[in-house]
Amino acid sequence: MEQTEEKPIRVVIADDHPVVRMGVRLMLEMGEGIELAGEAIDGAAAIELVEALQPDVILMDLRMPGIDGLEAIKRIRSAWPQVGVLILTTYNEDDLMIRGLRAGAQGYLLKDADMHMVLHAVRVVARGEMLVQPEIMARILSHAERGLSPSSPPLRRQRHSTLTAREREVLAAVARGERSKEIAARFGITERTVGACLTSVYSKLGVDSRAAAVAVALERGLLPRQE
Repeated sequence: MEQTEEKPIRVVIADDHPVVRMGVRLMLEMGEGIELAGEAIDGAAAIELVEALQPDVILMDLRMPGIDGLEAIKRIRSAWPQVGVLILTTYNEDDLMIRGLRAGAQGYLLKDADMHMVLHAVRVVARGEMLVQPEIMARILSHAERGLSPSSPPLRRQRHSTLTAREREVLAAVARGERSKEIAARFGITERTVGACLTSVYSKLGVDSRAAAVAVALERGLLPRQE
């Protein structure tokens, strides 16, 4: 039987700065099994490219003229939920990260991320998982230790603290980018139990994805601080 080669991960870059697009393009060209499908200079062009090319992942800047990255993410995830969205931005702002995850992004990287991190993030998002740079997530999760979130007042934590200790632990592992298999091994439970736990989290938080669950939990200060 002949072996079938895996299809490359097709990526679209959306950024209004040509120098940034060139740098990301060079990174992607170094990645085995990754193929640049197209480039967009703003949110409107990104939406058009996604519709025409149906890539696996789109690397999305947030601040662009016309339709910005956040609005483009919402429209893309609504129309083509199979397309993974990875935010790549210069803006190291907690609230922006949370808004991006709420919009449907599965990852958040700063533009100073090295090639290894960018390529790794593209592969993670292409698998349908989520990834945020550890230092960014650690900083945001540190607010939870004081019962705070970057965009919510302390009183909201008391009102919305509905997750069990295990649900919080599983969701924190998701926030770190761990897969269900890794989470199961960490806590000595089955992958089915992990799935059931996440289903319960989705129901309690009123969301339908891992990224959205993490975003809402961050807003409400429901995640434990990372060690």
